[in-house]
Amino acid sequence: MDVKLTNQKLKNKEPSEIITWVLSLKKKTIVTTNFGPYEAVILDMVVKEKNNVDVIWIDSGYNTRATYIYAEKLIKLLNLNLHTYIPLVSAKRRDTLMNGIPEINSPLHEEFTNQVKLEPFRRAMKDFMPEIWLTAIRKEQTAFRKNLDIVTMDEKGITKVAPLFYFDEQYLKNYLAE
Repeated sequence: MDVKLTNQKLKNKEPSEIITWVLSLKKKTIVTTNFGPYEAVILDMVVKEKNNVDVIWIDSGYNTRATYIYAEKLIKLLNLNLHTYIPLVSAKRRDTLMNGIPEINSPLHEEFTNQVKLEPFRRAMKDFMPEIWLTAIRKEQTAFRKNLDIVTMDEKGITKVAPLFYFDEQYLKNYLAE
């Protein structure tokens, strides 16, 4: 796939059109979620197109009560084909050994991040071995993401597609209101 050319073709497409295009490729596709406030947008768009796409959730064990309630509501409402990955070490054990969630500048923070996010994510990717990874990242979210695009290729050859990349928070609010 010519990533640069593909991004040019997709830049002015609606997110639902991008998802339709991705699923038409007939490649092993997953969508990841953290069940944040706007995750329902990509999840809804994906299940409207194909209702059995594998949905991967890395549940760190540190989400808020509201997030867990929201997740359960979406799982049922959208009938998600959900696969949840949790850290190998329990939150209670980690909190005891690390004295709670380490501050960002703590030497323990990197290990914490590895345990609650990276290791479960690597395990999910190994189990599912996707060719395409749908994600809800958007350009406006961070300085790093400003340098990305709708379609990127990771170091392992997985095509990462962000259908909502050029859409702002207001677009997401409007979609959810509808």
